[in-house]
Amino acid sequence: MPNILILGAGRVGTSVAEQLVHENYNVTIVDDNPHNLQPLADKLDLRTLVGHAANPLTLEAAGAADADLLLAVTPSDELNMVACKMAHMLFNVPTRLGRIRDQDLLARSQLFTTDGFAVDHVITPAQIVTDLLARLVATPEALQVLDFGHGRAKMVAVRVEAGAHMDGKDLATLAQYLDKIDCRVVSIYRKNKRIPADGSTTLTVGDEVFFLAASKHVRAVIQELRASERAIKRITICGGGNVGYRLAKTLENDYQIKIIEVDRERAQWLAEHLPKCLILRGEATDENLLDNEQIDRCDLFLALTSDDEDNIMSSLLAKQMGARKVVAIINRSRYVDLLQGGKIDVAISPAQATIGSLLAHVRQGDIVAVHSLRRGEAEAIELIAHGDKNNSRVIGRKVEEIKLPQGANLAAIIRGEHVIMAHHDTVIENEDHVIVFIDNKRHIREIEHLFAVKIGFF
Repeated sequence: MPNILILGAGRVGTSVAEQLVHENYNVTIVDDNPHNLQPLADKLDLRTLVGHAANPLTLEAAGAADADLLLAVTPSDELNMVACKMAHMLFNVPTRLGRIRDQDLLARSQLFTTDGFAVDHVITPAQIVTDLLARLVATPEALQVLDFGHGRAKMVAVRVEAGAHMDGKDLATLAQYLDKIDCRVVSIYRKNKRIPADGSTTLTVGDEVFFLAASKHVRAVIQELRASERAIKRITICGGGNVGYRLAKTLENDYQIKIIEVDRERAQWLAEHLPKCLILRGEATDENLLDNEQIDRCDLFLALTSDDEDNIMSSLLAKQMGARKVVAIINRSRYVDLLQGGKIDVAISPAQATIGSLLAHVRQGDIVAVHSLRRGEAEAIELIAHGDKNNSRVIGRKVEEIKLPQGANLAAIIRGEHVIMAHHDTVIENEDHVIVFIDNKRHIREIEHLFAVKIGFF
């Protein structure tokens, strides 16, 4: 079993450690604050060590010499970079991931090469969350939008709306409505419980439907599950920090954007760097401010500050005052579970959103992408199938012949430029990108084993 060394017991480090321990990895986590480590030591089967992440003696004591992967996610970019360099030079750790936030550092890719700080893979949570939010803006009816095959296919979560074509219809009817469009419903959740996604299942209002389709067909599928569709024009962003700024910069040419920022200096900086956006200095929980800015005409309200309480309260207030859809970043995962799908339409955990980027490097096999679904309960993986019928358990076989674990769904194949929905007689070929939905992460190892090439292939 791979040995994983995590430096930094903040939100990301803690979330990843919990995930990996549940998947039976050997995890050691280092932090210079014992108060961050004690809760982990009390509830998880892992090793903790108090120490400085870039101290060679600390790294040695943490078992860096035997580590298969190092994840440096301390609050300091420079500390993460130095730790990766030490792990490479002194301990020959094979894979090193570092969290880097500073745009000036990110703009100089040569810093991260083997001759530089030896960061194999740079993780930037703010950009990951920004990309996630941008996909939600582009698909406003969705609860979650995930890309596969470099954007050729998408997995989308949509809540069935009253009056939609599919309201009260069984799932088999969807194919009739879509005519020649092929899509795959991989999972349905009703009142937070998974129900069978077969043709006889009748959809009801509030059902959370996860479907996979070629990107060009996503809109057509959504139209069958939702009764109304209005394009987003007006966006209000609460919080002009890293995520708020990045998102506004991404969207400013296509939408009318207002940013509410409480800090005077930051508001001034935003006004200088986002000339197409309206910057408002004030509190997003100020009812008079929201009223004056006609929040009732807002299509999308995004609460993106670093304060959970502010995000929750401003979102609830904006919704009550007439904002069409509200999305909030919430760092505490328990809050996310409580609030998602109520007055707050979408609640996002940055740590949970980041985990997928990290797991793609931790997992065994040729994995392109890992996406966490339903606050970490389920997962969608994009793997590349290698080999031939003699040395692979999947190549040259029909989907119905592949022994998937219970709760796993081989949803689609991306073959070159083509997106192929997987049916019982679909045959997997060498180099196919295979998208698998797994509703229970205890079966992850079985999927990895299933797609592993037998010894001797290489």
